Amino acid sequence: MTEAIVYDVVVLGAGPVGENVADRARAGGLSTAIVESELAGGECSYWACMPSKALLRPVIARADARRVPGLCHAVQGPLDTAAVLAHRDNYASHWKDDGQAAWIASIGADLYRGHGRLAGPRTVTVTAADGTVTTLSARHAVAVCTGTRAALPNLPGLADAKPWTSREATSADHVPARLVVVGGGVVGTEMATAWQALGSQVTVLVREKGLLSRMEPFAGELVTDALREAGADVRTSVSVTAVERNGTTVSVTLDDGSTLEADEILFATGRAPRTDDIGLESVGLEPGSWLGVDDTLRVDGSEWLYAVGDVNRRALLTHQGKYQARTAGAAITARAAGVPLQASDRWAAHVATADHGAVPQVVFTDPEAASAGLTLAEAQTAGHRVRAVDYDLANVAGSGLYADGYTGRARMVVDLDREILLGVTFVGPGVGELIHAATVAIASEVPMDRLWHAVPAYPTVSEVWLRLLETYRG
Repeated sequence: MTEAIVYDVVVLGAGPVGENVADRARAGGLSTAIVESELAGGECSYWACMPSKALLRPVIARADARRVPGLCHAVQGPLDTAAVLAHRDNYASHWKDDGQAAWIASIGADLYRGHGRLAGPRTVTVTAADGTVTTLSARHAVAVCTGTRAALPNLPGLADAKPWTSREATSADHVPARLVVVGGGVVGTEMATAWQALGSQVTVLVREKGLLSRMEPFAGELVTDALREAGADVRTSVSVTAVERNGTTVSVTLDDGSTLEADEILFATGRAPRTDDIGLESVGLEPGSWLGVDDTLRVDGSEWLYAVGDVNRRALLTHQGKYQARTAGAAITARAAGVPLQASDRWAAHVATADHGAVPQVVFTDPEAASAGLTLAEAQTAGHRVRAVDYDLANVAGSGLYADGYTGRARMVVDLDREILLGVTFVGPGVGELIHAATVAIASEVPMDRLWHAVPAYPTVSEVWLRLLETYRG
């Protein structure tokens, strides 16, 4: 057997999470290898965050412009599809990772291209495209940052129907005349918004009673109204029982016996961890499983194995995975140096506690839906004594200036015992840029009476904070 190449840290996966683990480990003086089987930069850069938002930005900008007097009549025509797709291609770096690979080299980490698998404690083998196998050994830590893949249901005919997943939906080079979207979460609603605006006749099929079921109920309601107004057909409490492709047409059978015809079908029905073929069995773990971790991102029961980002199922969001990566990098570096971890303070550098109650998210639909922390239902389930405070965003002066006929809603969830915020949700045009203030307030546990002195600028949409606080005070 070829002698192993020794590093302090070996990272499986060169997406944003793996890159950040490697960056923090290198900043701490640890030698680091990073292994990638596809493109350095990962799902977010090529098939998720960046291309999807590049598709959506012209859609949202046009929608906003259509609500502004003096401008609305100038933007009534269709989007320039070729220009939108070219814009998307640029943001996906034309699916080439030269820039990402150069960045990895710039931080002093070594990039190994090939399929990485654990081969026992602290050992990783990398099989390159030509079959060459390289063995890497980690002195201190191996970090699994392999992310997730689209989870497809077990439906008759699905494999032969060649369905879209999030990858095809964000990288398609043509606009299907008819698109069925199965699933009402973030991917489903965002891609329904994008492709309907680009010219598809979109039908959204959702098993739940509404869209965006993990957010406050009004978020899904307002997004549903907007999709229908845009021309999409949104059907709730319905399931797909079979799919069949005949040439260029997809036939979709529903649980009520009815059928739909489409040119493409997108399944946005959840994610599964990319852990099925990374050698977990060699260290006593179940292949294909989610990896449970403590707040330092170390796998339960292990002293050297870390699972960072989507694979631990704490918060399947790029920004949250990068936050975890910064935490994991700090913890790995401290342990390698024999420095005691700051684990008793839940807001210290070595713990990723924001995962439990201060997670922000923006859904880039029209209207946008943005949230941070807990929903009312989540707070009640967790046993908190809470009060929900709601406000109509249309009644804020800045909203009326932002758009004629502005429609939106805001909610803050207040812990009545501690007088702090547990959650905030905004729905409306442009609200994504409001949510970081909520994240700061929640993570900092700012008392409600101190928030009263955080004065929002007039006339901005952020004045909703004052209106929420006035409503709370009564």
